[in-house]
This record gives sequence, structure tokens and C-alpha cells, in this order.
Amino acid sequence: MTINQIQDEIIEEFQNLDDWMDRYQLLIDMGSEQEPLDEKYKTEQNLIDGCQSRVWLQADLVDGRVRFKAESDALIVKGIVTLLIRVLDNQTPGDILSSDLYFIERIGLSEHLSPTRSNGLLAMLRQMKMYALAFQAKAN
Repeated sequence: MTINQIQDEIIEEFQNLDDWMDRYQLLIDMGSEQEPLDEKYKTEQNLIDGCQSRVWLQADLVDGRVRFKAESDALIVKGIVTLLIRVLDNQTPGDILSSDLYFIERIGLSEHLSPTRSNGLLAMLRQMKMYALAFQAKAN
């Protein structure tokens, strides 16, 4: 599935929910369903700077595609990182770098997050793109 197809799927899921409390609950549920991050990846090196909560992000390049795993100690933040992983996981570094993540605006996420969570979202996204950039540079 392409990044845009996945984004469209997420937009559709969120469009069915009118109330933001329901949308937050969907985020929490998504985060709860995510596989826990192996303890060996919960290192200082994998902690994302700029997040108020603790968020660990692990990335590996497997067969030319970036594989992400993450964990957070905050429920909503874990849901947010789960959404980002759903969109960007198993994509090529080039596709990740050229992607326009329009789903964040379309589902109203950016306008319903506190400023600290918005900063955290941007920090997570920035780190994911940095991994993609590093993997792309290594391949060339």
C-alpha cells in the first residue's frame, strides 16, 4: 500500500467519529494494540527529543524498506506514534522523504492537540524522516 492510500484509510476511519473524545479514544485504542517495544531498544539514543512524554523510536532498513517500532509512556502519544508508523512503516526511504502527510490536518489532529503534543508529533515525524535520510544516504 502506498503512503497516500494508508492516509486515505486513516482519514476515513476518523471521519466516522464526530466527537473528539471518540477520536482520542480511537488513538488510545490504536496505541494499546501496538506491540510493545523490546526493552533493548528503550535507550537514550532512541528517545525522541522534543516530546514531553518519553517516546522511543527504533528504525531498521530491511530489504530497502524502513521498518519502524516505537513505544511511549503516554497513551495518546503512543496512539499518535502508532498512526505515524502505520503510514510510514515498510516504505522506502525515498517515499518517506517525499511524502506529504496530509492526514494529520484532515483528521483535525493538529488543531486538537496541545502545543506540547503538537511539538512532540513534529519531533517524531522529524526523527522518522531523519532515519529515512540516513538510510538513503547510506545506500548511495
